[in-house]
Amino acid sequence: MSGKWKVAVLGATGLVGQRFLQLLENHPWFEVSALAASEQSAGKLYRDAANWLLDTPLPERFADLPVRHARPEEVEADFAFSALDSAIAGPIELAFARAGLPVVSNASAHRMDADVPLLLADVNPEHVALLPEQRRLRGFSSGFLVTNPNCSTAGLVTALKPLDAAFGVEAVSVVTLQAASGAGHPGVASMDLLDNVIPFISGEEEKLESEPRKILGQLLDAAIEPAPFTVSAQVNRVPVLDGHLESVSVKLRGKATAADLAQALSEYVSEPQRAALPTAPPRPIVVRPESNRPQTRLDRLASGGMAVVVGRIRPCPILDFRFSLLSHNTIRGAAGAAILNAEWLVKSKFLLPGARSGAKG
Repeated sequence: MSGKWKVAVLGATGLVGQRFLQLLENHPWFEVSALAASEQSAGKLYRDAANWLLDTPLPERFADLPVRHARPEEVEADFAFSALDSAIAGPIELAFARAGLPVVSNASAHRMDADVPLLLADVNPEHVALLPEQRRLRGFSSGFLVTNPNCSTAGLVTALKPLDAAFGVEAVSVVTLQAASGAGHPGVASMDLLDNVIPFISGEEEKLESEPRKILGQLLDAAIEPAPFTVSAQVNRVPVLDGHLESVSVKLRGKATAADLAQALSEYVSEPQRAALPTAPPRPIVVRPESNRPQTRLDRLASGGMAVVVGRIRPCPILDFRFSLLSHNTIRGAAGAAILNAEWLVKSKFLLPGARSGAKG
């Protein structure tokens, strides 16, 4: 591949925006050419606009970039990553797509739109085939919208994919223990979260119950038929910085043993692995045999935070089997997933050098 794709990061000053910059610093294909954020940040240098929160230093190459308004005419880029707050993301992302810039989004605003792929590149890569229909329906030229799922959905659906393919999934019960960083910054007040577990996250249960059915649905006649299983979700915010732990029970349509589940999970690979995409983990799922794993502190950075770690696979007295899974919510569940999606869009020729567009600000 000659040259690099120029990318804009929308919502660059927030926690997920910072994670995008951390992961893109040395990316072999993508070069950050523009940073955009809110009215309060626009016009400042990034070092002055962002309260850098990650455990690696602010990359110098981004520190002196100007922060622009999140408007397509103000950025020069081939496409945009969106880490915008979902409350404002919808119209801004549409404006970029209409202006000819593809948007690969972490926001929830367009996830459940019928013509927008809700994509995890190593779970449902075939869903990029929705994009020609999206362009036709919306009158987009070279622009389009692709989203990745909610951070808790990302871990769950990665584990469900090989089980559904091998045995068929009929019903799912999931209880989440979700990290503080999932609420962004400043997030939940320390006096509310320290020494506490909060059994409610607004909108989260609804996302966990609907998004997996779209992601694992069948693409038929330029539309997605939702997967025919049900999900019951209960969510909790816990005083952990990063990493969503989930306790999952599944009812399967076919016969299986715990060893069969472990084999299906550990052997699973998809198109990004076969294509050796830069951000793809060697295996999307790491199965731990220990009785006390996965653990948040020990396992959240498996494969650089891009692998889902599964353990404690055993029979369930109510459904068929139960297990625990862990995923890094701002990497596998957010910025890393979006970057892998963009790599897959390049590989599948939806991001083409000849279709690059953008306006100099």
